Amino acid sequence: MPREPTPPGEVLSQLLAAAEDGLVATVGPRFFGLVVGGSLPAATAADLLATGWDQCAFNAAVAPAAAAAEQVAGEWLADVLGLLEGVSVGFVTGGQAANTVGLACARHHLLAQAGWDVERDGLAGAPRVRVVACRERHATIDASLRLLGFGTSVLEPVAAGGNGAIDIADLERVLDRGRGPVLVCLQAGNVNTGACDDLRAACGLVREHGGWSHVDGAFGLWAAASPATAALVDGVELADSWACDGHKWLNVPYDSGFAFCSRPDVHAAAMSYTAAYLAGSGTGSPALGDLVPESSRRARGFAVWAALRELGRDGLARLVLRCHTLARRFASALADGGAEVANDVVLNQVLVRFGNDEQTARVIEAVQRDGTCWLGGTTWRGNRYLRIAVSNHSTTEADVDRSAAAILRCAAEVRNKVGNEAGNDVGNEVRNAAGDAPPERP
Repeated sequence: MPREPTPPGEVLSQLLAAAEDGLVATVGPRFFGLVVGGSLPAATAADLLATGWDQCAFNAAVAPAAAAAEQVAGEWLADVLGLLEGVSVGFVTGGQAANTVGLACARHHLLAQAGWDVERDGLAGAPRVRVVACRERHATIDASLRLLGFGTSVLEPVAAGGNGAIDIADLERVLDRGRGPVLVCLQAGNVNTGACDDLRAACGLVREHGGWSHVDGAFGLWAAASPATAALVDGVELADSWACDGHKWLNVPYDSGFAFCSRPDVHAAAMSYTAAYLAGSGTGSPALGDLVPESSRRARGFAVWAALRELGRDGLARLVLRCHTLARRFASALADGGAEVANDVVLNQVLVRFGNDEQTARVIEAVQRDGTCWLGGTTWRGNRYLRIAVSNHSTTEADVDRSAAAILRCAAEVRNKVGNEAGNDVGNEVRNAAGDAPPERP
């Protein structure tokens, strides 16, 4: 750290120079490595305004405009995502925080029903809460259980079907084998395959057992916004809490996530705290900070409001459908080129394999080095795959075609290299057997 002050303009010049070689084009139309969008023009500008305004979005008294933006944007979100009117929503950092808030609401409600005040007395000595989740749940569910004091050993796993959605018959079997408060974690959008659980059937079973249904819908919940994909989340309104990301398919800047709860009083009871100097929001409703883990928090609602206003209901529907259609186009092009597509492309995720694990890993490395597009790898059911996620508002058919061609070109180069290496190995064995071994490498 320098001893003397530096003029702001010079600081920015130094920052630009220092960061230039370490930036990844995650906002670009050919970044498919994570389920993240770019950022819509209005959302980007609104986020810059939010930074400049520098509002502490804790309550309406200290940030009235931020509170209004979150209220309106929250109502719009609940509507387009197919949730019940009147649900509460906390604007959080992302899916991890949203899942943690949702499970905190479940913890409060289930233990309160059992006569236990978990906020006052903690979990030591509390009735045991059963936690049921699919084997192919997202890792943030496990992290939330650790953060909330449940631990991961409490999990009762449920089998997944062929494309990664929860097996309803096995869910029923698991629910039937135990008693007591039960929290069931469901999923809209398997992180590898995009598969969505049968929410209507699953939530119905959970209700029969008096439990709480939480839906991790970080990106899959957006399927509700398009008539073409809404059937994937049929029954979503029957759940008790939901997690969703804005910096994924809504295409707003980081950090932006949403924690919804069907019982606003439970939501506030699980997350709020009191401090005399923070009182006085004057609305009679929970303050912004009563629904999230933070009190000092940025005004995330401005960018979300701007994105929803820019897109409109029809624009959001077209965005979701276009990404879904482009993902299927991606899968078709790669399959026609000889790749193995492992999943049924129901949403925006594509899993691709070339030969075996080693060859697939080499193709991933070659694609990343090539630079036409960027994607990563994943392990699904014991095998390595290229994982392609299409969720950027600016991605076009031309981007997909160009990227698919680059992937197939890299795969051919890897295949040829592997073949040459195998031929060299055979040649070396023949020479060794003839006593004409090549010189050792230095």
